[in-house]
Parts: sequence; C-alpha cells; structure tokens
Amino acid sequence: MDSTTGPSPTREHRAVPLSLPPSVHLYLSCSEHAATATLPASFSDLLPHFLVEPEDEFIVKNKPVTLSCRSTPATQIYFKCNGEWVHQDDHLIERTIDPATALPVMQVTIDITRQQVEKIFGLDEYWCQCVAWSTTGTQKSQKAYIRIAYLRKNFEEEPQGKEVALDQEVLLRCHPPEGVPQAEVEWQRNEDVIDPASDPNFFITADHNLVIKKARLADTGNYTCVAKNIVARRKSTSATVLVYVNGGWSTWTTWSSCSAVCGRGWQKRSRSCTNPTPLNGGTSCEGQSVQKSACVATCPVDGGWSEWSKWSACGADCSTWRSRECTQPSPGTGGKDCQGLDLQSLNCTSEQCPQTVGGAEDVALYVGMVAVALCLTLLLIVVVLVYRRKKEGLDADVTDSSILTTGFQPMGIKPSKPENSHLLTIQPDLTTTTTSYQGTLRSRHDTTGKFSMTNGPLLDPLPNGSHTMHNGKLNSDPAEFVSRLSTQSYFKTLPRDVANTSYGTFNFLGGRLTIPNTGISLLIPPEAIPRGKIYEIYLTVQRKEDLRLPLAGCQTLLSPVVSCGPPGVVLSRPVILSMDHCSDACLDNWAVRLKKQNYEGTWEVSTLVSEPYYCQLEAETCRLFSEQLGTFALVGESLHMGAAKRLRLVLFSDAYCSTLEYNIRVYCMDDTQDVFKEVMQMERQLGGRLIDEPHVLLFKDSYHNLRLSIHDMPQAHWRSKLLAGYQEIPFYHIWNGSQRYLHCTFTLERLSLSTCELTCQLCVWQVEGEGQSFGLDFNIAKFLLMDSNATALAGPSAFQIPYLIRQKICGSLDAPCPNGADWRMLAQRLKLERHMIFFASKASPTSVILDLWEAQHFHSGNINQLATVMADIGKQEAMIFLVSDGEC
Repeated sequence: MDSTTGPSPTREHRAVPLSLPPSVHLYLSCSEHAATATLPASFSDLLPHFLVEPEDEFIVKNKPVTLSCRSTPATQIYFKCNGEWVHQDDHLIERTIDPATALPVMQVTIDITRQQVEKIFGLDEYWCQCVAWSTTGTQKSQKAYIRIAYLRKNFEEEPQGKEVALDQEVLLRCHPPEGVPQAEVEWQRNEDVIDPASDPNFFITADHNLVIKKARLADTGNYTCVAKNIVARRKSTSATVLVYVNGGWSTWTTWSSCSAVCGRGWQKRSRSCTNPTPLNGGTSCEGQSVQKSACVATCPVDGGWSEWSKWSACGADCSTWRSRECTQPSPGTGGKDCQGLDLQSLNCTSEQCPQTVGGAEDVALYVGMVAVALCLTLLLIVVVLVYRRKKEGLDADVTDSSILTTGFQPMGIKPSKPENSHLLTIQPDLTTTTTSYQGTLRSRHDTTGKFSMTNGPLLDPLPNGSHTMHNGKLNSDPAEFVSRLSTQSYFKTLPRDVANTSYGTFNFLGGRLTIPNTGISLLIPPEAIPRGKIYEIYLTVQRKEDLRLPLAGCQTLLSPVVSCGPPGVVLSRPVILSMDHCSDACLDNWAVRLKKQNYEGTWEVSTLVSEPYYCQLEAETCRLFSEQLGTFALVGESLHMGAAKRLRLVLFSDAYCSTLEYNIRVYCMDDTQDVFKEVMQMERQLGGRLIDEPHVLLFKDSYHNLRLSIHDMPQAHWRSKLLAGYQEIPFYHIWNGSQRYLHCTFTLERLSLSTCELTCQLCVWQVEGEGQSFGLDFNIAKFLLMDSNATALAGPSAFQIPYLIRQKICGSLDAPCPNGADWRMLAQRLKLERHMIFFASKASPTSVILDLWEAQHFHSGNINQLATVMADIGKQEAMIFLVSDGEC
C-alpha cells in the first residue's frame, strides 16, 4: 500500500503494509488491526459514505483540538494529515450498528496539538482528512484545516475625539487588530454597548466604522471600539464626542414703562440667551440683550386757583362770603388738586342782619365765660405738673408707662400657691389702650450729637432736632430717605432699591428692622442705643450686580450680602443681624468664615467667634451678634466632597398662554429667601407666574454638573420640543455663586388649546450621583401668590417681652446662684447652652439670652412657654423676682 491510497482491504489473514512516519514502518494483520472490520456478504458491494466529516478547528493557546470522522459501511478508517498517515495508536475507534439499516458504523477521532501545527507553520496550512475502506473501494472526506488562533494587541486605526454641533453627522473610524479568526467589532458609549437595532440614529458600516446620523446632546460621551474573537478581547482608546449647543435668543419682552414721569425719557425691553441656552462650549448669542427707545411722557398738570370772587352782600345770618375755583389750570394727567379753601366767610353787620340790644346781661355772660376758661386752663396746668412729677422714675422719652407692661400676661400657668399668682405679671394701666410707641423721640442733649462717631456726622441733622416716628417708619417717602442717604460719601455705593431696604428712627428702647420675604432682619435690643441718642438706622440687601464679593480658592457664598448702618455709630450692646444661609449646617463639612467690608471698601475675613462678632449657625439661619454696623456676608470652603449646598428649585411659566407652545422655566438658586424674592420680582416684570411650590435639593461638592429633565408627560396631550434628553448646568456656575440664580427652559407643546392640565416628573441629579424626582401636577391657568409683612417696628411693639418685665428678669438671673437658678439654667432650658462662653463674656448674660430668644421667636414665639421656663428654673413662682443676695 502506498502513501496515497492507504492500506488495501482484504478478507484474508495477511500482512497489510501502512505508510507511517519515516522512522516507523509496521505491518499488521487484518485480524489484529483495530481499525479493520469484516462486512457481511450482503453488504460487501457497498461503498462507504461519511456520516460525520472533520471540520475546521482553531487551537486556542495550548489546548489540543479533536477531529471526528464517522462512516458506514466501512472496514477501515484512517486519518491523513498534511499527506502523512496518522499512527494507529493515535486513533480512537468506536463501532456501532445502525438500528435503521443494520449496517455497521465506525467512528474514529484523533487529537491535534499545537506542536504538530507549529512544525509546518509558515510553510503551508495544516490540514487533515479521513479515508474509509470497504470491500468495494475507498472514500475520502473533506479536508479540515487546523489553525492557531490569535488576536494582536494594537488597532490598525483607532477612533478620534470630535466636537460637533447639534444635529451634525459624526463618523468614528475603527480598524481592528489582525487576528485569526478575524475579530468581530462592537461599539460602546460610556461602557454601554451601542445597538443600532434599538437606536436607529446609530449605524455601523461593513468596515466597522460608527456613524451618528444626527448628533444629540445625549450622544455626548466617550466612545470605544471593541474587537474580540475566541482568543482575546481588545479595546481601543476612548474617543470623546462633545455635542455643543449654540445659544439662541428668546423672544423680546414687552417694552417697560417710560422712565420719565414728565417729558422725554427711555423705555427698554430685554431678551435672554436661553432658546436654547449655550451648552458644552457652544457660542453665545450675538447681539444686544437689551434695547432702549426714547419715549415722551405726558406731564402731570397741578391745579391752580382762580381769582377770588367779590364778597357777597351781608346775609340774614350776619355773614358774607366769597369763592374761587380750581380751574387755572384744572388738574390733569395725575396732577395734584388745589390746596386750600375754595370758600371764605366773615361776620358782618347791615340792615339785613338783625340787631340785638347789648346790656348788662350780655356783659355778665361774657365775663362768666372768660372766668370759666381761666379756671380750666389753671386746672390743666396743675394736672400736667403732677403727671410729670410721677414720671420722673422713667426716662423722659417714655410718654406712657402702661406700654411697658401690657402684653405679658401668661395664661394657663397654675401656681402652687394662689396668693403667688402674679408670676411675670404686672397689672397694666387699664386707663389707656396704647400698645405701641408712637410719638416724638427727642434728645436730652444737643441734637447735633445724635450720631456720636469718630468720623463726624454721617447724615445731615434733621430740622428742630427731632423725628416724628410711627412704628419705626419715617414720615418722609422711602425713596426720599434712600436718596438722601446715598448723597453721603460712604453711602454712594448703596443700592437705591426701596423694595429691599428698610429703615427707621430708634432711641434707647430699641426696635426691629425687617426686609419682607427675605428672612433678613436687624434686632436692636433695649439699651443698645445710649440714652439720649436717636439714630436713623437702615437695613438693605445687596444685589450681585451691585457689589462684587471677592472669593478666594474654592470658597462659595453661603448667604446674602447685607448692609446695616450707618457704620460707626456708638452701640452699648450688640445688635442681632438675622439672615438665611444655604449650607447643609454640618460644621464638620465646612470652614465657614464671616466677611465684613471696612471703610475703605476692602473685605476683612474673621472666624465665626472673634471679637467684636459672634455668629450662631442654625439649620437655615445665621444670627450675627455685632457691636458694629456695616456690610456682612457668610462664605464657606468645603473640607471634603461630603459638603453640600442647599439649592431651591422654582418653576415659572407665562401668566397667560394663548398658543400651543408652553415654556417652563426652572430656576436653580441658593436656598435663601432674598434670592427667591429677587426671582419673583423679575418674573413679575416678565409676566411670569409661580406654578409649583419650591423644592430643596442638596448640591454636593463633587465637581459634577447638574442635570435636569422632564418625563412622564401624557403623550396624548403634550410633547416635548427639546432635542436633548436633559439640560445641564456646569458645576462651577452653581458652586462659586458667581450668578445669583441659574435657570433652564423646557419648551413643551400641547396638542390642543383646551388642554390646561399638565402632569409630569421633574428629575434633577448630579452626574454620577443620586438624583431626586419631583411630581408636577398643575393647571396652567392658576398660580401661587406671595405675602408681605411690616418692615420696621420701634419701642415696645418690636418685642414680645415688655421692657419692665425684661428688666426684672435680668436683675433676678444675672447674679450667679450656687444652686444654679440663674442665667445658666435659663440658657439650658432654652437649649442655648452651646453659647455659654459668649453669654458669660457680657455684662448682662440674661439680656443677651433674651435678645436671642426675641430674634428667634418674633413671629412664632410663645410668651406662655417662656413664662413656664421661668417657673421651672427652681424657685417658688411668687419669689422669682424677689430673690435676694442672701438667698443666692
């Protein structure tokens, strides 16, 4: 048998030569050969055919591959690889009978190792085929090629990063590494596999390139080409695709009213670069955001009197009269009416006036009336003198002592002894109903010393050395006060925003200034202003565009910038400035500092506890004790990435919507009331309205941007017109506080003008962080309103604790007691013990504690609860104000 035809089958027991490797040549008899069988006579004329033929295989690493061959009917089966017969010992034989045909079935398998293939590697491909014999003849199977599998490491071409505009086509090229078998290619975006079947915006070409048909904001990300076969998996370097959005102008607002009340002025309108807002480095809008136009306002005409008419004839009532009219000119266009009388009358005598005979009776009547008038005058003088002598115990500025005792009568406190039921109660003077201080505040000394400051007077002296003040408000117009204040050299930089400024005139009784709807107030405790002094004090919040606060490093603004003044006034005790802050109130996460502007305009930095300032941080409010007035702000620097600022998300839309398009503006601002008020004022000017209650979000110092999206709209009534799946605000725009508020606009479209109800989900999250989802359910024809409150209160009306009772409490608790019944127990009961060191540094710790209680509980304080705390301090209720030094 030669090497090409294989062993010749025979039925006789004779030696059969085999062609084997050159070093070995064996002769085997048919009866001893394991791959030889004898067929029945009935099947001796059949040629063998293959049931299973060997298949192509790949050797992975060092694992051998197995080739199989099955034939029927066959007497012998051998494998030949690369033209040489495989040794019989390498064959594994299995014989069976086909149950359907009763023919014998022979199956032979061999293993091919990596070393066998590598012997001829590079010369030719390694192949194997099997040969089957029967008594009739032979059959050869197909060739099976065995290859060593591999995949090289380096890509022949890798994708490159690109910056593309919205809706632009993007082509990313990829040529995978060489390998056997040839590598399959898939694309990933941000580690997620791209499936063109589920997202038709993607297309993978036959040469493995990725095509993005229209770039969307959601397509921004890192793209990776992945090549893999049975050996390995290779990833290319990531290519960053940045989809940017060029800014577009919103529609113009309506023209503002003319700036001039009379004559030539200006009016303006504005637009914003928010349709869309530039994102990811897109270009800003070109052109002006504000347009001005000249306008002419019709001047108001004040009325003028005509000439008096002639006197009328003397009438029967012994009087004559004359008249005039407000017709030269008549008032018009909002002008003032004429001031004064339009009719005058005088007594007269003539023949038409009945004459009476004067006699002794008339003389006596007149003399009696004069005597009675003199007696009443003398009596009034005596009463006034007696009243003033009784008042000598109090300061001359207090006109009615009953105002200091009314309003502090705790209810529901059950004393242990009935005779001691006057705890914290002084019977009021029931002869008067005065409950607030209204009157003239005058200095005991020269009125030119009204402001005792080293730098001289900050305001011009007022006429006659006095102010008439009601509930802390000057009788003059607010705009006039701000204008007069800003003429002084130090105050020229103050904002002339009357809506965000509060002012009042105060004396030693103290008072309170409040800027409505901002959370900003200034408490001036009693005795803070020296007796005999009267100060005009203002409180204002600075706008971002008016004052640039320098921030160092990674500092962020945590509070509004608040000014109170005039700076340099002499104070006997610290005032309390209250304002909101937006930190997460965890001092372990922050390094919080207080910034104050000095006279030169530079900013000084101090800790929260450094003379002459003491700052108490509550959950959402900061209380600043200061013996100096000026401009203050809180700044903070995060100590680690766990620090977070509270943001307030507020939703607005147009007050009236007559089109199918509907815009929702989402403002992202610091969670302080002053910023919210500022946004409300701006939206009112733009014709906007609040459509949902504000939501609070914690924004962490993680350097990740803020993303916003709207989902779950009823598709049958609404659809979104946004091209991107979300909108994004950069991290630093929010964190460094460079802008007071940031917003994005979601443009929706209703399918019918009759649709007014909108239900959806607003999702807000930081990239790679946890997010929040807020449900929205509102009617676009309804909106929310804001309230307002008083701006200034002076004297007793500004405090819940009457002045005299306050003095008694301080006198009772200031002196230390060994049994602890003093100001320290009061601080503990009011949960203010963490400020013990600060209280102890003051001449009257009790008064500072009560000042802080007044600042915290002006609107929500319960005077009965304070009385209960006083009763629980440990003394008998009736003896609370009678504690002597010996008892202590």
